[in-house]
Amino acid sequence: MPHPLLELLPVGTEVDADGTLRIGGCRVDDLAREFGTPAIIVDEAALRARAQEYRTALTSRRPNARVVFASKAFPATAVQRVMVEEGIGLDVAGGGEILSALRAGIDPALLVMHGNAKTTEELRIAVDAGLGLVVVDNADDVDRLEQLVPEGRAQDVLVRVIPEVESSTHPHVQTGQVGSKFGLTAAAAKALIARIEASPRLRMRGVHAHVGSQIMDPAELAAAVAPLAALGTFPVYDLGGGLGARYTYDEHPATVDAYIEALLAAAAEHLPAEAEIIIEPGRSMVNASALTLYTVTTVKRDARTFVAVDGGMGDNLEVALFQQRYEAALAQRLHEDAVEDVVVVGRHCESGDVLIDPLRLPEVRVGDLLAVPATGAYTHTMANNYNGYRRPPVVFVRDGAARAVIRRETWEDLFARDL
Repeated sequence: MPHPLLELLPVGTEVDADGTLRIGGCRVDDLAREFGTPAIIVDEAALRARAQEYRTALTSRRPNARVVFASKAFPATAVQRVMVEEGIGLDVAGGGEILSALRAGIDPALLVMHGNAKTTEELRIAVDAGLGLVVVDNADDVDRLEQLVPEGRAQDVLVRVIPEVESSTHPHVQTGQVGSKFGLTAAAAKALIARIEASPRLRMRGVHAHVGSQIMDPAELAAAVAPLAALGTFPVYDLGGGLGARYTYDEHPATVDAYIEALLAAAAEHLPAEAEIIIEPGRSMVNASALTLYTVTTVKRDARTFVAVDGGMGDNLEVALFQQRYEAALAQRLHEDAVEDVVVVGRHCESGDVLIDPLRLPEVRVGDLLAVPATGAYTHTMANNYNGYRRPPVVFVRDGAARAVIRRETWEDLFARDL
């Protein structure tokens, strides 16, 4: 019977006869020797297939629609480049994501910029680069853009609206409810829309809403469409992202097809047929394509059995931020029965540095490789240098070949900004 971990890994991931995991045609023990651990391993073929799935599902149903990847989920230049090559636009939230998107070869006209606290510098980068759409979150965005856009030009903008949709996700990733720091209530949005429509340097193109992240029921995401329609008729309606990704054996998020069907049914009911629809998948676009590979450094069998690995909250903050549950397995011992309950903890000097609690594994030994699937979203994004931790590499695997697209930080990197 196949190991259940394969359910959470890209199609084509295998277990060799000796119990060793093989992803993208590469054995994980070979990857560990070449690139060290921790390492984020990305199945490039799976990443491309997911981008194609999203693009086809949307545009086959509504040609005047486009998919824009929410770069914040995995803002690596190589990942952005894959999206560009697969015909996907990019959503960027900050100057660094704009610059990496440009390095990835994106047509600036296909960029959508977000942010509730955009700086003057970031907006200048956006204007100078000729970004296609800037999503204004507040009147201060408008003030700055009117100062930055050169005379004779007009910057296309969307207005971010709070759709007043309460989603069934963790409070830390809810964004569409009254009181959210993102966007404007309907009354405030109408006032800002009127101001933009009178501005000679801004061009009002449409409205945007986002309900939240890691949402399993597409009906909650589709519920944002009617509030957008109530604001008026526009050329563009950006419906955001938020579809949940599968992290555990028990989770079963909606399929891409079901998600698109729900959004487009609401669009058909409420929005003009000629309007362009934009969606912004992030987590659900990239999460399943990657795993993180760790080495077990200590095993402490006492009041509880603690299995400590050589990473933790320095490369995965999802658990500490909103108690995300993960699954894992010993990547070279997948043929062995699980016999003990353990707590997988990280190396950082925090009691909250817990990766998985509990987890049932074979009897764990120091030096074992631990594979944690579903780490393509927000792990690289939020990696940090806590306790002098060196951020891990990102490694693409495909057809038995492996290449680092982001190298591991060096000790020298930690002090590169010292003066």
